[in-house]
Amino acid sequence: MDDLGDYVTDDHLTIEPLKQLGWDVETVSWRSETVDWSEFKAVIIRSPWDYHKDPDAFLRVLRQIEASGARLENPLEIVEWNFSKTYLSKLSERDVRIVPTIWNSRVIGRELVEGWFEFFDADEVVIKPTISATAKDTYRLNAYSPELKAVFSNRDYMIQPLMKTIISEGEYSLFYFGGEFSHAILKTPKTNDFRVQEDFGGVNRSIEASDKLLTAAEAALEAIGTNLLYARVDLVRDDADEFALMELELIEPALYFRMDAKSPERFANALNRWMNEL
Repeated sequence: MDDLGDYVTDDHLTIEPLKQLGWDVETVSWRSETVDWSEFKAVIIRSPWDYHKDPDAFLRVLRQIEASGARLENPLEIVEWNFSKTYLSKLSERDVRIVPTIWNSRVIGRELVEGWFEFFDADEVVIKPTISATAKDTYRLNAYSPELKAVFSNRDYMIQPLMKTIISEGEYSLFYFGGEFSHAILKTPKTNDFRVQEDFGGVNRSIEASDKLLTAAEAALEAIGTNLLYARVDLVRDDADEFALMELELIEPALYFRMDAKSPERFANALNRWMNEL
């Protein structure tokens, strides 16, 4: 981004490990109009956390990067596939367990909203756009609100039951570099909230990933059918005591290097192998 503002990023922790492997690193805004992408061997998407405000422009920049000869990671094909959260429906078709979801588009009203509670047999649901980041325009509902029309009547959106275990237990994030597991964290919301992002007061802590958690994460990654430089798998425990996929973050996920001292080195080694194999 041009200005990260209050966002927390720790990508700088990878710079020294990369330098030790012979790489020079430069941080560039995706909105820069002066950068010559062909000067780079690789361009790694890291923290363009405003891309959802102008998705067409963002994709144009990624196409320019790929056309320049620089290696874009993750590649444009994966970014386009992961751009809309409708990718979850495709993973569900490949037998990946996801949070139950209704997909809707450009229409919303009281009767429709009331039907969601009945469909999920739930007291509360969560609605959010299919293209969004950092919980922007994400709402927790226990009844219809006229405000919804202003936000969702002209965009694609998704509805899920509120997963109560996010509040009681938290949301798990597992990180993979070059297809290999690196580390895991548990994200919990602040009291009386359901959003786990730090921007909303969420708290993170490092955890040891259980075999069951790893199996669920790797099932989601295997369903993509290709190896990736980086991936973050967000999971939540459901009513059947199984882990369901909340999101498979392949574009610009925070990778929480600060939560595991060895993770910056793992990332650097993965990138170095990636480029050497090329």
